[in-house]
Amino acid sequence: MKQLTKAEEEIMQALWQLKKANVKSVIEVLSEPKPAYNTVSTIIRILESKGFVDYKKEGKGHTYFPIVAKEAYSNQSINKLLDNYFQGSFKSMVSFFVKKNDVDVNDIESLLNEINKEK
Repeated sequence: MKQLTKAEEEIMQALWQLKKANVKSVIEVLSEPKPAYNTVSTIIRILESKGFVDYKKEGKGHTYFPIVAKEAYSNQSINKLLDNYFQGSFKSMVSFFVKKNDVDVNDIESLLNEINKEK
């Protein structure tokens, strides 16, 4: 699976949220400053060429929808982060976030409890 640029990822976040949408609807959910219609349209076509988005023709326009699940892309992105910055060590990554982001010990314990329940 290809990596997305920041702009492409922002459009995908909107499409994952909306499930299906035309360009105008995508623009409506984007944060300010909103990109131009042509910019969003171009990015969606790039996402289509990368295999992330498909469309259905409706009248004179197109309705776009994601064909890559958010969970699948998230998993790939996390694994890339883990490999590139923490030498594949989940322990190193968690330790980094605890130290740099002032994570509360109670939050860690709560997370561990949730993980243990799922096992």
